[in-house]
Amino acid sequence: MSESVFMKVVARLRCDFTDKFGIPRQAGLAEHVTSRVVFEPEFRNPDALRGIEGFSHLWLIWGFDRVRKTGWSPTVRPPRLGGNERVGVFATRSPYRPNPVGLSCVKLVRVERDAPDGPALVVAGADMTDMTPVFDIKPYLPYADSHPDAVGGYTDALPERRLTVDFPASLAARLPEEKYLALLDILSHDPRPSYQHDPGREYGLSYGGFDVRFRVSNGTLRVFDILVL
Repeated sequence: MSESVFMKVVARLRCDFTDKFGIPRQAGLAEHVTSRVVFEPEFRNPDALRGIEGFSHLWLIWGFDRVRKTGWSPTVRPPRLGGNERVGVFATRSPYRPNPVGLSCVKLVRVERDAPDGPALVVAGADMTDMTPVFDIKPYLPYADSHPDAVGGYTDALPERRLTVDFPASLAARLPEEKYLALLDILSHDPRPSYQHDPGREYGLSYGGFDVRFRVSNGTLRVFDILVL
C-alpha cells in the first residue's frame, strides 16, 4: 500500500542558473558558484539558524521541480554513461525517480542575518536552478559523513570530464569577477550532454544575466561571444 507524505518548502535557492543547461552535474564541482538560500516567511526565524556558523558545510534536501511528472521507471539512462546504457534508478542520482528529491552538500560561505529577506544563507557549490524548493537543511558532520574509502560504482571507471577553457580577456572583461570565476568552473566541467561531440556546434549557456556562447574542439572549450540577456 502506497503512502503519501507532505513536505513543506522551507526555503528557495536563489542563483544565476535560470536554465538546466550548464548546471554542475554534482554539488561541489564548481566551487566559485555561489547561491543564497532564502527562507519562506514562515521560517525566517533567526533562532532556527542558531549555531549554524560553526559548520563549514551543509546538506540541502530539495526538489526537482522542473522535472515532468510522467510516472517513474525502474531503470534510467545516466548522462555520464552517454545516455545509452540503462542502470537501476536507485543506483543513480537521476531526477526521474519515484520521489523527485535531490541531496546536495554545499559549503557555507556566510549567514546574512540582517538582509531584507534574511536571515539567509550564502552557499557555494550548489547544483540547482534558481527558485529550487528546499525542504530541509542539515549540517554536514565530517566524523559521520566522510568516507575516504568509499567506492563510486560504475562512476569510478569513467574519466573526469575536464576541458581547457579559452576565455579571451576582452570577453572576460564584460563580466563581474565573481561571475567570470564561476563560469570558468562551469565550463571546464563540460556542460554539454555526453552524446554531443560536434566541433562545429555552437552552444549558449545562460548565467547571471549573460548568454555565454562557445564551441568545443579537441578538449578545448572556446568562448567566442557574451551577450547580455
